[in-house]
Amino acid sequence: MGKGQFAGIDQGQYTHCDNGHFVCWNRPADGAWATLVLAHGAGAPMDSPFMSEIAERLAARGIAVCRFEFRYMAERRLSGGKRPPSPAARLEEEWRAMYAWVRQQTTGALAIGGKSMGGRMASQVADELGADALVCLGYPFYAAGKPEKPRVAHLGTLRTPTLIVQGERDALGDRQTVARYALSSAIELQWLEAADHDLKPLKRSGLTHGGHLDSAADAISAWLSRLLPAPGV
Repeated sequence: MGKGQFAGIDQGQYTHCDNGHFVCWNRPADGAWATLVLAHGAGAPMDSPFMSEIAERLAARGIAVCRFEFRYMAERRLSGGKRPPSPAARLEEEWRAMYAWVRQQTTGALAIGGKSMGGRMASQVADELGADALVCLGYPFYAAGKPEKPRVAHLGTLRTPTLIVQGERDALGDRQTVARYALSSAIELQWLEAADHDLKPLKRSGLTHGGHLDSAADAISAWLSRLLPAPGV
């Protein structure tokens, strides 16, 4: 790793905050009307193509995005190993620390969320934190191949306004299976046609991954703008 780099991320693209986490900011050029703290999934870091591309799209729509890396993933980056995710309780503690840190850095509306596991962990602390909104991208309603063991009990009582952007053929929560769940009225689902867990559509659908990421960013921006007060209000 070169001087001024965090295992492949150039200095200036990340911040080492005082709670020990590394973060990447995508800020709108003309100022933000909302901020979203976004956590990565279990197997890919905060600067994965998916995380980078959705953050760039949201920033282009006026939403500041703070991506952060759970400590197990930061250690993976430095060691080159394949350390598994930390226990849920530890990940939730890291979410609490990151929310408190970002809340000190920003004013106005603050939403939390993430890709897959990052969104799931956010959903487990959203009510406690008093987040203004929750955004989940590819929510893992159940582990791969185990739809008979859903992980949705807390989603039945969730109070935080929530948007889940989900692929219709997501192997961790397809449209037909999720339709059977008794989810909280605070949850809104945005389905993407023929898309998988990474929001990639089938080639034969004629749709594109970039188009679906645009659609996801449009849906998040429109939903947040309806939900959250305008700056200064």
